[in-house]
Amino acid sequence: MSETTAITKELSRGKFTDEMLANMRALIGTELRTEACLNNEEATRLAVMRFCEGIGDDNPLWTDASYAATGPFGGLVAPPSFIFACLGSVQVGWPGLGGFHCETKMQFNAPIHVGDKITAKVVFDGFDGPIDDSKFGGRRIKDYLRQEYRNQNNELVATFICSRMRFERGEMQKRAETRALEVPHPWKEDELEAIEQQVLAESPRGDVPRYWDDVQVGDEIDVITKGPLGLTDFIAFIAAGAAPIPRISAHSVALKRYHKHPKWAFRDPRTHALEPVYSVHYNDYAAKLQGAQIAYDVGIQRTCWQIHSLTNWMGDAGRLKALTGQYRAHVYLGDVVRLGGRIDAKEIDASGDHIVRLTTWAHNQREQNCMPGTAVIALPVRDAKSAA
Repeated sequence: MSETTAITKELSRGKFTDEMLANMRALIGTELRTEACLNNEEATRLAVMRFCEGIGDDNPLWTDASYAATGPFGGLVAPPSFIFACLGSVQVGWPGLGGFHCETKMQFNAPIHVGDKITAKVVFDGFDGPIDDSKFGGRRIKDYLRQEYRNQNNELVATFICSRMRFERGEMQKRAETRALEVPHPWKEDELEAIEQQVLAESPRGDVPRYWDDVQVGDEIDVITKGPLGLTDFIAFIAAGAAPIPRISAHSVALKRYHKHPKWAFRDPRTHALEPVYSVHYNDYAAKLQGAQIAYDVGIQRTCWQIHSLTNWMGDAGRLKALTGQYRAHVYLGDVVRLGGRIDAKEIDASGDHIVRLTTWAHNQREQNCMPGTAVIALPVRDAKSAA
């Protein structure tokens, strides 16, 4: 079979085999190639602005040079999530299997200043399983990629543990009807008006410090709302450089890649065009081949929204130190997601920072928590000397 005929109207349907599992175990500890997945090596003013536009975050600390000049960093910085715009992720092995990003764990060590150069190191840390899960998609495993981001001074800026669930697409498709939903959601005009008013009322805390002294266990953070999610929202995230794996390309550049790697693509039966596997995030046909209902969001896109909610609440003087998030349900075109959180603890950590520990959530209109998580935020104190 030639490489041309190897590109079909279906996504590849691999199977778990003993040979595959043995080959993947042998890869544990391997540092992966990243060149085809890099998007932004430098945090330029325009790259940061495009990224913020792609996630819907207009915090002036990231986008307004005159405002940021008087802030705690003395100039523009990027939101912590900007590391995804440098390199969102990398695929590893598992030929022919489907994959959903299922969990994120992150630590943040240093801010990204405009002008910084960020490099990423990605290591395959292994996998759990396989185990059976007949309710969702049959046999599956969970793998782990450790992504370390450093700046031009070799300072560790952030660490991202990316976990994906791998599954056999045929088994996932068989169970698609058990997850059937009415999508897109049938919104009413008054509901849409209320949602838009909620979004328009949002604003970051900004230069008014949120002091550790003033917050209490049980307090909830401000809610931010995303949606109803449209195709442009999904495309804007790609245009912001936050995905994909590998980079999306067009025309002859894409065609040459697909002929070299036929399993990266499929032929859309409606348009007859070749599309990348990544198009599950904007192509309904591709999403259904993956066992979903229609096009759905990217895992790290949802985490970017989580970070937006946290940085809005903590203000310019706060510092996001860590977070986790589990992707429990697809977020589909037309969905609305409201992100919030609650303070569970106040303490002084081993670094001497005055921190709050939060439980976070992302509720959709179906009353599902589609991203339960946690966060750790350092806040300023009113009297640093006495607090120490």
